[in-house]
Amino acid sequence: MGETIELLSIEELIKNGGIFFNVKGDRPETVFKNILEKLSLPESVDKTNLYRELCQREELMSTAVGNGIAIPHPRYPLLTDTKDQRLVVCFLDKPVMMNPPDMRPVYVFFILLTSNTKTHLKILSQLAFLFQKPEFRHFLEQKPTEEALIKAIKQSMVVSSN
Repeated sequence: MGETIELLSIEELIKNGGIFFNVKGDRPETVFKNILEKLSLPESVDKTNLYRELCQREELMSTAVGNGIAIPHPRYPLLTDTKDQRLVVCFLDKPVMMNPPDMRPVYVFFILLTSNTKTHLKILSQLAFLFQKPEFRHFLEQKPTEEALIKAIKQSMVVSSN
């Protein structure tokens, strides 16, 4: 059966993944461990394997993009079903150093879990677009609720298409 790839939006992926506040950890590995303890994942995803993949990806190259933001993700898709894709937003209790390009400690993770490369690249591109906007970055520093974050993303993306 030929399956077409359904591309979910950032907003849908955040609704699937959720937002976590005050995640503790003094290193990325500790933050990953703490978030995975709280995170609800599909049965097909082994948390130990996901933890290992996130750590290995971080060792390979930092996922910090600057301005206190990081986009941790496995090197390849771990999910098998497009409905299970998610973007987990984690506001940290204390910023952690992750060798970012601007040397600013990271205070928020956008953990990207997809089932295919096409969605992965689309979401990375859209996040990069959002993170370039000073007003969006300032908004993130306020640690918004899920509803407020989704509204801000929609507004920022609509502005970009005009």
